[in-house]
Amino acid sequence: MRIVAAPLGAVVSTTLQQRMAPVGSSVYKVIEIVGTSDESWEEATASAVATAAKTLRDLRVAEVVKNDVTINEDGSIDQFRTRLSVSFKYQDD
Repeated sequence: MRIVAAPLGAVVSTTLQQRMAPVGSSVYKVIEIVGTSDESWEEATASAVATAAKTLRDLRVAEVVKNDVTINEDGSIDQFRTRLSVSFKYQDD
C-alpha cells in the first residue's frame, strides 16, 4: 500500500498525477474501524490500518474520522482511540 499526501493547492508532478489517475471504473466499499493504543493516536491509527490490512485486500484510503480517549477514575488517560473510514476495492472473483 502506498500513501500519498500533498498539501492543499500543492503542485504534483505530471508523472505522479498520471500514476494517481483512475484507470477504468471501480467500486469501493467504505467501512469504519476503531484502533486503540496506550501511547498515542498515531499508534492507534497505525494499529487499525495494519490489522485491517491482514484481512482486507486492496486497501486504498484511510481517513481519520474522530480521535478520543478513555479516562481512568483518577483522571489519567487510559487509551487513545482513533475512528477511521477505510476504503477497499471490490475484487472480481
